This record gives sequence, structure tokens and C-alpha cells, in this order.
Amino acid sequence: MVNFISSPYLRHRTLTLLLSALFVLPAHAAAPCDEFVRKLPNVKRSLCEAARLEATTARSVKGQPLWMRDIQPDDVRLRVLVLGAIHGDELSSASVALHWIQLAEQMATPWSQAVHWRFVPALNPDGLLSTPPRRVNANGVDLNRNFPTPNWERDAKVYWEKRTRKDPRRWPGPKPLSEPESAFLHGEMQRFKPHLIVSIHAPYGVLDFDGPSVPPSKLGRLYLDQVGIFPGSLGNYGGVHKGVPVVTIELPNSTRTPLDAEMRQMWLDLLRWMSERMGPALPGPRVP
Repeated sequence: MVNFISSPYLRHRTLTLLLSALFVLPAHAAAPCDEFVRKLPNVKRSLCEAARLEATTARSVKGQPLWMRDIQPDDVRLRVLVLGAIHGDELSSASVALHWIQLAEQMATPWSQAVHWRFVPALNPDGLLSTPPRRVNANGVDLNRNFPTPNWERDAKVYWEKRTRKDPRRWPGPKPLSEPESAFLHGEMQRFKPHLIVSIHAPYGVLDFDGPSVPPSKLGRLYLDQVGIFPGSLGNYGGVHKGVPVVTIELPNSTRTPLDAEMRQMWLDLLRWMSERMGPALPGPRVP
């Protein structure tokens, strides 16, 4: 029997395997911008690389990393979680999230300095990067119907069968949080404890809201039109069940972003509403 301590070969081999497991990521993990620039509308490499996305420990069904970016000032008063591409075929939602990372870093508004922003621009990378893009994840689950709302086991199945007529694009999955992507977001809500969640979707061209507080009346050209709640949706779970306001942005087009000036105006309107409704002691955004 070979003594592990006395065997240089085994020591070297074990160390190599450990280092490989710890530090070597798949090719797609090392270069997210290669895929994002190729796939997403209005995303140049310079914008994506400036976002400085970091791979979390979470992986999609197919092993794709779930990427995140934190922008955290010293004097944090609010935590805001911004999500894109919960539905993989809503490409513009991921693009807007990347543009907003740039605005969060560059726009000199006093109020923005008090916010810890956490961006997850592509919660459903498997759906986003498939050809053609798919709303659902690699298991065929609609992630925005997979959150543990009360009576999910009873309501989600009935809604899917009766109201959607078993639409495969809206299958809620076999049980709440059955998917690694929704489980990751659920965990982030527990760890990060956001005061606000902003979920970017497309293509209905409206603004939705769930939860406490007075909703924003508009963001840019998107006006409030609350469409109701669904079993297992993030708005239902976060806004209604957990009491965390959820602003749901429905962009007008899933394959084309708004103009840069419009994305900037949406961002300013969001900051203005946050200053009025979520941080009355804080100064409002200064529009340059």
C-alpha cells in the first residue's frame, strides 16, 4: 500500500486535480461576452466587458454559469435586485440590464450612491443561448411560474391546464423551485434581502407592479398597467407573499432594445420613484 504522504507523484496528482476543480471553468464560463455580444441586441463588446460580470457558484441545467454584478457604495441604505432574461426569448431584457449596469456606475446622481445594486442580466442562459431562443429553461420550465407561492401545488397545475391549455411555454414545473435557476434566485432573495426587485421582460410594452408601496406611474414611455398575478410568478411570490415590491418592466420588443436615450430615461424615472417612495429621507436623483 502506497503511503500518500510519502508519494510525490500522488501529492502532485492530487494537487493538480484539486486546482483544476477549483479554478478551471468551462470555456463558456471564461468569456460570457462572446455569447452575449453574439446573441443580444444593442450590446457591443465594450459595454459587456465594462459590466465586469462575475460567475456565481450557481449553474443552469446545462451547466452555464449564472452571472452577476454588484455595485456597492459605502453608505448603503437600500438593496435593489435587477433581473433580466428570466424568459430566454426576451433578449432585449438582458441587454437593458447590461446598459443599466453602465448607468449605475457612470451616472452621477446623489441618490444612486445610496443603493447597493445587484444585477443578474440573464437568469435563464440556456433558453437565451439556444437556437432559436426559448422562453423556458432546458427542462422546459417557465421559471416565472416556478416560485413557491401559497397553494402552488394546487393552483399552478390548474392554471396551466385550464387557463393556458397546457401551453408548453408556460409549464410551471413538477414542484416549486425545481429548477436550479429559480432556486438560485430564491436563495439570492434570502441572502441579499432586497428592498426592491426590478424584473425586466418583453414584449408587451407596459409597466407592472406587485407588492406594497405606490407603484410608479411610468418609466420612460412605459405606463402602469397592472395585469394581475399568476401562481408561481416572481411578482406574486416576492411582491404579494413576501412583501418586497416588484417592478416588472415589459419592454415593447423582445429582439430590439429601446433607444439609448429611452433606456436612460427609464433609469432616471426608476431612481426618481425610488427616492419618492422608498427613501423619503434621501435626496432625489439629479438629472444632468
